[in-house]
Amino acid sequence: MEEDQVQESTELARIVVGVDNSECSMTALEWASREAKLRGAALEIVHVRQFRSVLDELVPDYARWEQGRLDRAASKAREWEPEVQVSGRIADPPAAKALIDRSEGAAMLVVGSRGLGGFKELELGSVSHQCVLHARCPVVVIRPALESDVSPADAPER
Repeated sequence: MEEDQVQESTELARIVVGVDNSECSMTALEWASREAKLRGAALEIVHVRQFRSVLDELVPDYARWEQGRLDRAASKAREWEPEVQVSGRIADPPAAKALIDRSEGAAMLVVGSRGLGGFKELELGSVSHQCVLHARCPVVVIRPALESDVSPADAPER
């Protein structure tokens, strides 16, 4: 029994981040990478396949293309924080369910919010909203930068 306790205590905490290669999800990946370094945690990148059954049949290299997207995200995370242990996982849709499932036992779930807002969000459903409601760990939602978030010193000259 003591051996199991020792093994559990040496396991790294795990931060899960969802990526779809949108600008906002890449910002979430960068944030999660840095947070993993600060916490001494491992980083698990989850990419949810889109339209799996249809595209697998129509596009023979689709699975390889999806894997390439995940590999590029993992490379970027390693570039930002080389000492963080990074793993990747391709999950089947729907995205919210896949991320909520991976949140089990995680220290944190990080997702981007594309900020669809209003009717579109109600119509499409919000992955980040579902994660906040149902994840099995704390959730951090990274919002896209708004023009009003830019300080006057950082604003481009006109």
